Amino acid sequence: MKKILLINGPNLNNLGNRDKSLYGEITLKKIIKELEMKGLESNLEIVSFQSNHEGEIVDFIQKSYIDSSAIIINAGALSQIGYSILDALIDTKLPYVEIHISNIYSREEFRQKSVLAKNAIGQICGLGIHGYLYALDYLSIHLKTK
Repeated sequence: MKKILLINGPNLNNLGNRDKSLYGEITLKKIIKELEMKGLESNLEIVSFQSNHEGEIVDFIQKSYIDSSAIIINAGALSQIGYSILDALIDTKLPYVEIHISNIYSREEFRQKSVLAKNAIGQICGLGIHGYLYALDYLSIHLKTK
């Protein structure tokens, strides 16, 4: 069974309470559960992690990537400034998909640039929680062709 790291950044632990017009009503716990069930269908194990602190995300990536196959990351607001996260992702040499629940390109200008995007194999935004599921689908296909 291949392992996929699922990383969520600041404030994503508060899904379900945040602006529902942007983020919907689903909780992070429910998103993780859906991904775990979908992963099993493709023989993929989901290892999830959430932190409001950039250094903790870097620590998780560094200690968890060795026996992993790919990463799904929603770094939230750290997407625009998280160069240490980018460096950790690059160092893993693993394929990763960056996701955002809301459409970052229709929001404030500062949200429209991601330091993580250039090295990602894909970016999904604005599709709500479906972005997580689409990222997993894509990684499943991507890993089979490698």
